[in-house]
Amino acid sequence: MTLSILLVVSAALFCIGLLAALSRRHAIFILIGIEMMLAAANLNFIAFWRFGPEPQQPTGVMVAIFSIAIAAAEAAVGLALVIAVYRHYRTTNVDQLNQLKG
Repeated sequence: MTLSILLVVSAALFCIGLLAALSRRHAIFILIGIEMMLAAANLNFIAFWRFGPEPQQPTGVMVAIFSIAIAAAEAAVGLALVIAVYRHYRTTNVDQLNQLKG
């Protein structure tokens, strides 16, 4: 596996996540798209760490693990917000949530 292959896979994963986040109307699918974009960033961290000048120091892995922890916290908070909005409005369609505007 080479660096260019990993970067192409990461770019494809990021584009799929961006398309999912921008084209969907349901909040759950938007969160899944954001998680896919974060996975692509983690793949970039690991790829650049692996093919860097000194791959002995696990800095890329540590950054990726930190990013995974941040993504887990983001998913928990995002899902809690989606559940709270669903309980109040009975929908997860983000187009119908215009009543949240202040």
